Amino acid sequence: MSRATLLLVLTSALALHGQNVDCDMQAYKAADGLRATKTDGGVEFTWNGEAGATLRAVFALRGGEPVVSELAARNAQGAWEVLGRNLRPEYEVTTGRRRLSEQQMAPLRKLGIALTPGVVEREQWNAFWDAPLMVPGAPGTNLDLPRKPGEIRRDHSQFHSTACTVRSVGARLEIDFNGLTLGIFSGSLRYTVYRGTNLLRQEAIAKTGQPGVAYKYDAGLDGFAIAPETKIVWRDSARAWQQYGFGGDANQNPVALKARNRLVILEAGKGSLAVFPPPHKFFFAREIETNLGFVYYRKDSPKTFALGARQAEREEPYRPYGVSDAEWNRRVHEARHDINNFALYNAPPGTGQHMPVYFYLNAANSRATHQAVLAFTHHDRYEAPPGYKVLVSHFHMHFNEQLTDAGTMDVQPTWLQVFRALGINMVILADFHSDSHPNDPGPIRFAEQKVYFEGCRRFSDHDFLLIPGEEADANFGGHYMTFLPRPVYWSHVRNAGQNFLENDPEYGKVYHVGSPAEELELLKQEGGLMWQAHPRTKGSAGYPDAVKTEPHFLSDRFLGGSFQSLPVDQSEKRLCEARCLGLLDDMNNWAGPKYMLAEGDTYMKYPDDETYPQLIVNYVKLGEVPAFDGDWTPIARALRAGDYFVSSGEVLLRDTAITGAGPKRVLAATVSWTFPLDFVELVWGDGNTTNRSIVSTTNLPPFGSHRFEIPFDAAGKKWVRFAAWDSAGNGAIAQPVHLR
Repeated sequence: MSRATLLLVLTSALALHGQNVDCDMQAYKAADGLRATKTDGGVEFTWNGEAGATLRAVFALRGGEPVVSELAARNAQGAWEVLGRNLRPEYEVTTGRRRLSEQQMAPLRKLGIALTPGVVEREQWNAFWDAPLMVPGAPGTNLDLPRKPGEIRRDHSQFHSTACTVRSVGARLEIDFNGLTLGIFSGSLRYTVYRGTNLLRQEAIAKTGQPGVAYKYDAGLDGFAIAPETKIVWRDSARAWQQYGFGGDANQNPVALKARNRLVILEAGKGSLAVFPPPHKFFFAREIETNLGFVYYRKDSPKTFALGARQAEREEPYRPYGVSDAEWNRRVHEARHDINNFALYNAPPGTGQHMPVYFYLNAANSRATHQAVLAFTHHDRYEAPPGYKVLVSHFHMHFNEQLTDAGTMDVQPTWLQVFRALGINMVILADFHSDSHPNDPGPIRFAEQKVYFEGCRRFSDHDFLLIPGEEADANFGGHYMTFLPRPVYWSHVRNAGQNFLENDPEYGKVYHVGSPAEELELLKQEGGLMWQAHPRTKGSAGYPDAVKTEPHFLSDRFLGGSFQSLPVDQSEKRLCEARCLGLLDDMNNWAGPKYMLAEGDTYMKYPDDETYPQLIVNYVKLGEVPAFDGDWTPIARALRAGDYFVSSGEVLLRDTAITGAGPKRVLAATVSWTFPLDFVELVWGDGNTTNRSIVSTTNLPPFGSHRFEIPFDAAGKKWVRFAAWDSAGNGAIAQPVHLR
């Protein structure tokens, strides 16, 4: 029996076997614009949305399965528009085995760290080079290969629900249904609505007791009715509008839509319903941002269909063209479609994994809904508050080689258009990593650097600066990014007969670096900065922990570490909670002020990619972007002073300050957000341990702004920092301030 036939049979059976359920309402408190009412066999939520809209969602249990009996919306003076009836939540979870990568093991071995079972168990959760669904896997990429087909499971949600619970959480309503099983996971299903917005969040919350689980999930609703006027609409990767009216045959599997902005919209009569995943926390780290189709539809029968969000199982290779086959094979292997890198999510045993999908209810048409949903991500742009500029870092574009291949400096790189469209002002590139000749002592490398510098000069513009940075792995241990406030010729190695500093007849002042002390001296003389790239993972596994007492780490030239949403553990409330934020706090307990700088660590980009959801950025306090031939020192000065914050773009810190003297202090911060805000926090360390104070913000409306003033006792505290996080997992992180 096909999946579509099975679902049709289940639909008929469930319609015949209703189930009255008496939901537990003890944690519910009636509030204006936010009500839950018991109905015959279920609970009805009604809430005030945006621009005078009212929304309705009715929930019930049928045959032990949660059902959304109705979704409806109406405008201020209009009639109710029904967007769906008798809808069933559906999930598919695909699981594989997490493995430690050779990329992590190499630096650990070099540090003399034995790969004991305990070390493997700890470090495997930071794996980037892992592809649990690729069988048998490429030799030498991971521990304990080859993979076996029996490691992979694909399981659909099953429900044996017997109860539901309704609760009020600030300006929200939640309803939980028990009895969810998803293969090796088990838990519950939750729906959340928010006063002040038309959002409905559906999420499975489930745990597994199995060791070493990596997984992905698809989530949606099934049972939407097909009427003559029914259709779904979306924008394709070229931003053209597309539509489908369900006139074709039934599907056996979900149809992935490579929709722009990760968004598909159902047109239902005069109303519409959008479906989309969370903007950032849904996405695990990759090296490219190709659109793999993050939303889906599935026509189950001539009468019904499903909509939802999904993750692919692998990267999608393509066949490029260009210069020699050998060069293309080398570049494309690492830059566009290496199928041995698709890490999925982490699911450590016993952790509650959240698997959300969003729906947006609207009594208006699909174009209005499209604009309303894009407002949550500022139309997938990083909009800087007044007085700030947007900085991104660590991109392997092989720019020098791209220009050399073209035979002209006057090439319009595709990645340049991507950055500009995202609203980015400053880009730190990272050539000379696997491209060009990073370890050449001078003649070849300097000629390539000249092309690199000239290319960055050529394509910098008013309010846009290309900075020729570098990810080195030469003298300091692990991988690290270098930022110099002007073009500087330098080599990673110093051969016999070469001086540390020389005057080259063609390039002028050049440095030959042959030791950690010399590289640190280069940074001091030129006013540069360095920070650990992908700390505690990849080629920096074990770093910067291994060098925390070394002169370069203790120097003010060592800024800190890179922030990237890697790994993704859906039990964490924050982006990169354990690895990135844990390291930030550790570094400030170890030493003086150390910060996190958001990085991309990705390769070639094209305008049809979905770059926004996989990029975290830095908002740097600058009045203007320096010209390429000007002085970039203001950037270095702002970074070294911690005058910037890291953000996914939806939550912004317009200012932060500490006032008061002695032990009585106040941390004040003005925060703005789009998705309903979840909490803000004050985090502090005493030089040994880290603690935090969390302030719930669930009573605040979406698209808000608020000045928080959090009193704290400075006694015994070495440093403090502030962060704000929304209900979709997006956030903004201020840099730590040292009190002593």
